[in-house]
Amino acid sequence: MFSTARARGLERAVASPISISLPSFLLPAFPVVPSRSFSASANRPSQIGRAPLSIPPEVSFTILQPDAPKNGRALAQSTVEIKGPLGKLSMTVPPFVKLEHDEASRKAYVTVEDKEAKKQREMWGTVRAYLQNHILGVSEGHTAILRLVGVGYRATVENTATTVAPEFEGQQFVVLKVGYSHPIELPVPKGVKVTIPQPTRILLEGPDKHVVLQFAAHIRRWRVPEPYKGKGIFVNGETIKLKAKKIK
Repeated sequence: MFSTARARGLERAVASPISISLPSFLLPAFPVVPSRSFSASANRPSQIGRAPLSIPPEVSFTILQPDAPKNGRALAQSTVEIKGPLGKLSMTVPPFVKLEHDEASRKAYVTVEDKEAKKQREMWGTVRAYLQNHILGVSEGHTAILRLVGVGYRATVENTATTVAPEFEGQQFVVLKVGYSHPIELPVPKGVKVTIPQPTRILLEGPDKHVVLQFAAHIRRWRVPEPYKGKGIFVNGETIKLKAKKIK
């Protein structure tokens, strides 16, 4: 039996006009099966992007139409402003994403120009998820709970810091004591509220989910959970599987 590469070469030779003059002993003894893709299912459009956005009564959803592009060099991008009782957020959407706002039913719909384009399908559900997070953030807010596990680990919130300069007026600082020779002082981002219900618990609240979780990851980086004693800083429901101790 011929190899796959040789069989494909003979198959192309058979399909060419000059294959009529080929002797029979040069043709493969078995029919060559054409290659198939791994999946036979057709591409399906994003199911997340199709779902409409429900806008609460206390939230305002405004779509700002872009200005005309200058010299036709760049496509215009629209901006969405979402305002609620907990704050105001804005987001710039790609030019191929279309937004429709039904004020009567308080629904917003996200569509794309070409559902067959891979890039547009990828961004369809992504844009819808970001908008949903913004709506939820300005109406109810996003939270992150951090647990400090370790002997002597504790955290406090201070109005001043000795090693870090404040970036804006009234900025607070999270002070960590997690086994280092000195306390770790971390400035709280703007728009994030930090409370310490217990010395080993940190509660982060804010309208922007990305900013809240990014600050939580920044705190966690100082004591990443280790798998031998289970010590570290855990975010939300994070767990770790303990390993057996190394015995030399």
